[in-house]
Amino acid sequence: MAKAVARAQAVFGRIDVLVNNAGYGYLAAVEEGEDGEVRALFDANVFGLVNTTKAVLPGMRARRSGHIVNISSLGGLVGFGATGYHHATRFAVEGLSESLAAEVAPLGINVTIVEPAAFRTNWSGPSMRQSATTIDDYAPTADTRRASTLATYGHQPGDPARAAQAVIDAVTAESPRYACYWAKPRTTSPPPSSTPSKPPSTTGGR
Repeated sequence: MAKAVARAQAVFGRIDVLVNNAGYGYLAAVEEGEDGEVRALFDANVFGLVNTTKAVLPGMRARRSGHIVNISSLGGLVGFGATGYHHATRFAVEGLSESLAAEVAPLGINVTIVEPAAFRTNWSGPSMRQSATTIDDYAPTADTRRASTLATYGHQPGDPARAAQAVIDAVTAESPRYACYWAKPRTTSPPPSSTPSKPPSTTGGR
């Protein structure tokens, strides 16, 4: 990671914005989760984000400027059956991002967390992994949601190109937003736990 960052800085001179977008999903009831698969999921969705962030922060701190964008998910705000381990990684990103925002705001560095719902990506298609283990007792819950999640591939309402532009707009705004929450409008108010909150110690719209 350090070598990749060094190469980018050598070519472009500096890194102004880091977008942590790497990640994938894993379908399994919690009891069905396989240790190796779960650890690999956390390596990609959480520790990969941590490693890239730590690699670019020294340059941003030295310049007293920069912007880190962490792609989380609606699944970082509320949990559903069959995606518990995916939610666990996204909840980790949420908490880490709030702490990071509080730490780096005095250094002139912004943090934005993006919480999209269903966008037309490979998340529910080619990149999705599943546990080989299935338990009959979870057929009405986790198994049903496995099938419904996979069936969304290619039909998700969200447009990735528009989402990318929204991220650019958020980063270039005079007062950058901390949270970007993109989901299908609800007919009722979301529960309190699914409402993005601004870290209490940040200012300037983060």
